[in-house]
Amino acid sequence: MRPVRRLILLLLALGLALGPAGCGITLDDEPRDIETPGRLGTSGEPAPVGAGSAVLRLFMVRDGRLVRVPRRVPAPLGPRQQLDALLAGPTAEERRDGLTSAVTTMTVTGLRLSGRRATITIGDRPDELVRSDEVLAFGQIVCTLTSQTEVGTVSFESAGEPLGVPRADGSLADGPLTIADYNGLLD
Repeated sequence: MRPVRRLILLLLALGLALGPAGCGITLDDEPRDIETPGRLGTSGEPAPVGAGSAVLRLFMVRDGRLVRVPRRVPAPLGPRQQLDALLAGPTAEERRDGLTSAVTTMTVTGLRLSGRRATITIGDRPDELVRSDEVLAFGQIVCTLTSQTEVGTVSFESAGEPLGVPRADGSLADGPLTIADYNGLLD
């Protein structure tokens, strides 16, 4: 008999000999209730009852880096509702965890969706200088919106004109952006 066949037969015989106990799961004679009710949250702890069955993915800031923050919501949200949640900033619990938002440095006045491209309208900007935290703000918006399947790219405009937006590498883009443009800032 060939060595490979012998090994396969040996492994099969060992699996049959160990039976269900070999996987470390004990079998019950009858059904039993689960000891911890509810769903598991992202931390492995049970999610609060009524926390929602959908996951909203937002990007917040911690120590100058973009951090993905999952939140449980009752139902899936569209891009506008997702942007509204981002603009509202971190919850009290998220702030206690050291999360902040750089989106407060700008005024978002609109969102238009065409195909899979979201166009965000930024209100009047008092100066054309790029603030150091704006790269994080634009990154928060791009990463948050492209985390759902409805949005593939994000572009920005102000006063009806394309807006030059900083990428993680410091270059300016006036075209569509994706999460890949902010890889260097992701935690």
